[in-house]
Amino acid sequence: MISSRTLTNSVLCLIAAFLAFGLVFPLAAILVKSVQNTEGMFAGLDNFRRFADTPGLAGAARNSFVTSAISTVITVTLAFAYAYGVMRTRMPARALFSGIAMIPILAPSLLPGISLIYLFGKQGILKDVLMGHSVYGPIGIVMGQVTFAFPHAVLILSTALAAADQRLYEAAISLRATPARIFRTVTLPGCRYGLTSAALSVFTISFTDFGVPSVIGGNYPVLSTQIYLQVVGRYDFQMGAVTAIFLLLPTILSFVVQQIVQRRNDGLVSSGAIPLRVVRRPALDTALFLLCTAVAIFLLAILGTAGFASLVKYWPYNLSLSFNSYQFSRMPGGGWSVYFNSWILATATASIGTVMIFLGAYLIEKGEGNAGLRAAMNLVCMLPLAVPGVVLGLSYIFFFNNPMNPLVGLYSTMGILVLSSVIYFYTVPHIMSLTALKHLSREFEATGASLKVPFYVTFLRVTLPCCLPTIINIWGYLFVNAMTTVAAVIFLYSARTQVAAITIVNWNTGGALAPSAAMSTVLLITSASVWLLRAWVSSRLARRMQAWKEPVT
Repeated sequence: MISSRTLTNSVLCLIAAFLAFGLVFPLAAILVKSVQNTEGMFAGLDNFRRFADTPGLAGAARNSFVTSAISTVITVTLAFAYAYGVMRTRMPARALFSGIAMIPILAPSLLPGISLIYLFGKQGILKDVLMGHSVYGPIGIVMGQVTFAFPHAVLILSTALAAADQRLYEAAISLRATPARIFRTVTLPGCRYGLTSAALSVFTISFTDFGVPSVIGGNYPVLSTQIYLQVVGRYDFQMGAVTAIFLLLPTILSFVVQQIVQRRNDGLVSSGAIPLRVVRRPALDTALFLLCTAVAIFLLAILGTAGFASLVKYWPYNLSLSFNSYQFSRMPGGGWSVYFNSWILATATASIGTVMIFLGAYLIEKGEGNAGLRAAMNLVCMLPLAVPGVVLGLSYIFFFNNPMNPLVGLYSTMGILVLSSVIYFYTVPHIMSLTALKHLSREFEATGASLKVPFYVTFLRVTLPCCLPTIINIWGYLFVNAMTTVAAVIFLYSARTQVAAITIVNWNTGGALAPSAAMSTVLLITSASVWLLRAWVSSRLARRMQAWKEPVT
């Protein structure tokens, strides 16, 4: 009979091997490629010097920093005001505003760029608003990245603003502090970690985004598109590897800074805290209601324009309704089959990823395995958050497309797309799993062990039902992200495994904007439908399988 400790260590080793082959070894391969010449010999730092001496690549690095910094300032400022209105005021329609802010998460990152072309492009109905400036380039990139990163910032800042101690505000009022001083000395310090996390997250999302620059970047180079150009356009794999490292360094730095800030964060809400009572302030409520309304209209306009434009005959001259743009079978690249490939990718990623991630988190948090192995596993599970999708995809080329690798047969199959997607989106579901598991007392496992019940029985009969809503949320998160991802699969698809998000990139590059908008709309509707179904299933299962939480009457 195998002991629980041996079985736990064995399963942990299997998951560790999965992470090693899916993350660690491919990243090592990209580091090796960056210091090799075209013959595979060691070249030292020659490739890095060539990168610095190439004006286009050095300029792309500067452009990435500039657009990401501008996007971060705009996004965090708007998101803080928006989240403050939702969480700290009595303005009407707060739940509606909260829901609207999350819609961009359900859309491919390409969709904002496509809508901006319809609105501000050469035939855009609002092109005069730019006063002669082109939307193709830094203006369009910043607008698209703000739209795409906005919900992530709102989520983080809403969480930060949700927790506050009423006693601090009462003390400030008793000292006759002005509202501005209270905001500066109480509210902002309480949100310090949230603001830092939001800024670092938005900067990382903007710096590594491939979708928006690929659609609306024009001749304005950034690092994420330069990787694609170096590898696909010029077959310069060494320079692609160096570009990937320069794209990877800021994200790793942001990740490290965020971890340091998290460890130094001292909560302002103690165990004896009194929840904040939000009072009505007519002037502030009205001002933030108007701001939230303007932001919500902008988000809906950005996302809705592409959908509407895909339903008309010829934007903006003939606005009569037509479904011609949805006749994908007439387009090159697979027609509706690429959409069904997206379904296969999303379903497989969600199903395999949910089992793998939750089981790994359970063994790390509750298992009896080796403590050092569990700590190392937890560290590796956090790393995908710092790896851009295009970097991960490029690393897979170097690692899996190697005749010496026994896993070379995985290359150009749906399996490698699923693997890259699971790894790319691994960290957030891992954190969700740990959070849910930390709410369960270790007494469950201790009681099961005292009764000589195997740990997997306790897991299946106790832990799983208690965490089922979280598991459903993880499945939905992985499905939606895999359905709309571009960066994680842009280097790895073949003619048989091409997915809808990649087809949108190819159609847009070929000038087929209306079909691109149509397919983007289909993906948005699909993601929204699955997300709503997830919410319904999660609530039903929570009521049926977690009835033990209800008080006895």
